[in-house]
Amino acid sequence: MDKFREKLIHLHHCRGIGWKSIFRILQHDPTLSSIYTIPSSVYDKILPLPKNQLNIFLKDLHSLSIQSMLKQYRYNNVGIITIFDQEYPFLLKQIYDPPWVLYTAGDQALLNSRKLLGVVGSRTPIRTSVESMTKVLVPLIKKDWVMVSGLARGIDTMAHQLAIHHNGKTIAVIAGGLHHIYPRENIELATTITQNHILISEYPPSTKPEKWQFPMRNRIISGLTQGTLVVEAKERSGSLITADQAVNQGREVFALPGSILEPSCVGTNKLIQSGAKLVLSCDDILSEIPTNS
Repeated sequence: MDKFREKLIHLHHCRGIGWKSIFRILQHDPTLSSIYTIPSSVYDKILPLPKNQLNIFLKDLHSLSIQSMLKQYRYNNVGIITIFDQEYPFLLKQIYDPPWVLYTAGDQALLNSRKLLGVVGSRTPIRTSVESMTKVLVPLIKKDWVMVSGLARGIDTMAHQLAIHHNGKTIAVIAGGLHHIYPRENIELATTITQNHILISEYPPSTKPEKWQFPMRNRIISGLTQGTLVVEAKERSGSLITADQAVNQGREVFALPGSILEPSCVGTNKLIQSGAKLVLSCDDILSEIPTNS
């Protein structure tokens, strides 16, 4: 592993800093050749962080043994892709704030598939939503479309399971690290995905999931894919955040219509009202995302 790549992964493991701080460090030192010798006073100038956060960052920068971590990751079959690696997902690299590093378990080749569809929706879907979703997605799965979702309860879980059951492929993007699967009832599903599909996270494997990481994860689901299908969503819903991010990333947004009597369908119906493509069959998705096969 070249030194630049190793140093970027080291920075990514340091507590106290985030995406913008790494961006500023790269602006100051594009080759990362001096990150261990830059005086703390200089870091204080280039990183607008509270003193306690800066101190935590500097402690990790000068005490973490990244070589031993990387050795442990190799032993546990944890893959690492940095934004500067050839394997980094092409579509994800185009978004405003692509992850500097992705941690993976499974088949990395899926990340650059030409047919990737994000699928998000309610954690407690109604029966008709599940049936409608199955009608739309199964033909796509049989045409080699890869289902990308977030391993959450409900629609996410269904999307992964449909792909697996119909001999397709799926990508699960999780909040937190690979060693902390959430929700716990999906640990078995996650294990299956690591064996024949792929599980990915932008957080180091030992990171425990926190609430703020879930909206951040959603930008990866939409960023990886040519389009995102929203199956069922209330008026205020994390799925609508994903749809907004897809729009901001210049990607397609699709929505399954629902009953006007169902509160859990208000969000999806309003998405359609505001311009999302109404989906009645897989053809409504295929007509918007051209592929060569």
